[in-house]
Amino acid sequence: MKNFTAIFDMDGTLIDNTPYHFKSWQALFKKHDLGTLTLETYRTEISGVPIIETLRRLFGDKYDEAGLHQLLEEKESYYREIYAPFLAPINGLENFLTALKDAGIKMAIASSATMEDIEFILNKIPIRDDFEAIIDGSRVSKGKPNPQIFLKAAEELKARPEDCVVFEDSLAGIKAANAAGMKVVGITTGHTADQLQPSGLVINDYTELTVQKLAALFI
Repeated sequence: MKNFTAIFDMDGTLIDNTPYHFKSWQALFKKHDLGTLTLETYRTEISGVPIIETLRRLFGDKYDEAGLHQLLEEKESYYREIYAPFLAPINGLENFLTALKDAGIKMAIASSATMEDIEFILNKIPIRDDFEAIIDGSRVSKGKPNPQIFLKAAEELKARPEDCVVFEDSLAGIKAANAAGMKVVGITTGHTADQLQPSGLVINDYTELTVQKLAALFI
């Protein structure tokens, strides 16, 4: 079996929290008189993109950086409040990560989320020790769909991009992984299989995957 490296996005990929992020964005739009946020707009323009970039786009003419970071905390605090009672890994995730680790596969998390949000998840789900590197949105200068975050994860794991497979649920993330020259596994928490292209594989959850099936992407 070819030696490869696995890089995981977090939101919508390790956990199915997309509906709760959407609700928190809807609340922010309503509070600040931005009109109604549709699910389609959320999926195509906000999901997968660093929050601060979206806030700059929406509020950059009204708030300075300090004000934008206050908005970020307001949005994220509400998200954590409504998601906490439902926080759980995507079906099959923990067993799949164990199988990868047992096979000697190095793994990283590369997420546009803040480190605070990543800690919020990892404090509830016992998977932290499966990952050798965690790259959050603050560690790159350009967010998805720019490939920088995935390339940084590969660099930290001393892996060549062509030897990496990225797990993603967002359109921005799929574009970033492809731009990085990496293999892609799309997961259908926010989009249909047809929308998550080009991907080497598309799954509904991790019970559909084995290490061997993943390794076959590199043949």
